[in-house]
Amino acid sequence: MTQLWLIRHGQTDWNVQRRWQGQSPNAPSINALGVAQARAVADELADTPFDALYASDLPRAVETANIIAARIGLPVQIDPRLREISQGDWEGLTPREISERYPHDWRVRHAEDTISHRAPGGETPNEVGERFLRAITEIANRHAGGAVVIVSHGFVIGTLLAHAQGLPFGRARELVPDNAHPHVLEWPLKGEG
Repeated sequence: MTQLWLIRHGQTDWNVQRRWQGQSPNAPSINALGVAQARAVADELADTPFDALYASDLPRAVETANIIAARIGLPVQIDPRLREISQGDWEGLTPREISERYPHDWRVRHAEDTISHRAPGGETPNEVGERFLRAITEIANRHAGGAVVIVSHGFVIGTLLAHAQGLPFGRARELVPDNAHPHVLEWPLKGEG
């Protein structure tokens, strides 16, 4: 069994404004509270021996991971498969703006097809969940029996939490963790080994 410590990046201004960041190159860095959150979780992790630290390649995750790395003494290994869901044309917009500009897609994504409908130009929840699951399985196998920190993003972590509860990836939005708050899973999950 591998112990996975899943951590969402520290807070950004877009989190505060409820803007969907996705993979946008315009998404901001972690803000002052996000830095404080990353330092706090780094302190929380300091007494646990870890085998590796992985992060998404998006700046907000890398920044959070670098703060953790400095405290736990491990290098950050970047894996683009740990990226947030691509929200395509919705990135940078608030839910209200999205629902006003894309009413049909918004309704379908949130009420009719939460698994395979994509934002225009984005990924489906199913695609993201499968991508993240493959990455997590490979990382866990690489560090079998150890403990690994994974710094990633809210929706993708939510897909894994949904999977762990036997829920479809489309329920991930309900399970988005707080910024810089660790969730620990034993991998493989019971019944999957």
